[in-house]
Amino acid sequence: MEIYKLGEELDSFNHREVQEGISAILEKGCSTVLDMTACKYISSTGLRVLLYSKKVAASKGLQFCLVGMNEEVRDIMKITGFNNFFDFFDTMDECLKVIKD
Repeated sequence: MEIYKLGEELDSFNHREVQEGISAILEKGCSTVLDMTACKYISSTGLRVLLYSKKVAASKGLQFCLVGMNEEVRDIMKITGFNNFFDFFDTMDECLKVIKD
């Protein structure tokens, strides 16, 4: 298991960098925890990064979890229905108790 820490935004300006970072973790065969505690905004491009990463993780039998999402980002996830696809945790400790790897 490895942790990837997001910055303040996940959008069209940094989506490639984030996708490459997450993909590198998944390619090593590691489940991934996305630390979103600093993230204040996510665009539709950012949502696609998350969905793609979740699909790749699932295809490899790995977990992809989201931790520390603020209310604004959580609302975006709910409005788009993306909250149904991901495992969310408020704290890293909660996540680490559940994630296998």
